[in-house]
Amino acid sequence: DMEYILKNIPAYEQANTQLNQASQQYQSEVEAKAKEAETLYKEYQKASASLSAAQKTQREEAIVAKEKEAAELRKKYFGPEGEMAKKQEALIAPIQDKIYEAVKQISEQKGYAAVVDRGSAQSIIFASPSIDISNEVLSRLGYSN
Repeated sequence: DMEYILKNIPAYEQANTQLNQASQQYQSEVEAKAKEAETLYKEYQKASASLSAAQKTQREEAIVAKEKEAAELRKKYFGPEGEMAKKQEALIAPIQDKIYEAVKQISEQKGYAAVVDRGSAQSIIFASPSIDISNEVLSRLGYSN
């Protein structure tokens, strides 16, 4: 049960806390940039009657540029190759790799042909608690429960 194993590894909880904090910080930056674009647009609407064609074009370009900055910032932080993906890979992948190695060692020792995650496998109708190796995995990783 991966969910159970991860809940019992303090480093995983710490990694999630760090990811949540980073996500909130990045989201605030993106929202601030979007707000700047919105403010420029509202100012443009108020003043548009008194602006020349050249001034209107200049303001419109500034608004579009600011909206583009916000979109690029969102992509930089939250895109598939973004900062959040990199942080998640750096913080979570090593923990998952250790869990996988522990599961593999236990499986080889006990002669298991396959190990299924009870927590996420929808097709399992019944699984005896006696075959649950979650506590052994935690023990192998140095966590007692």
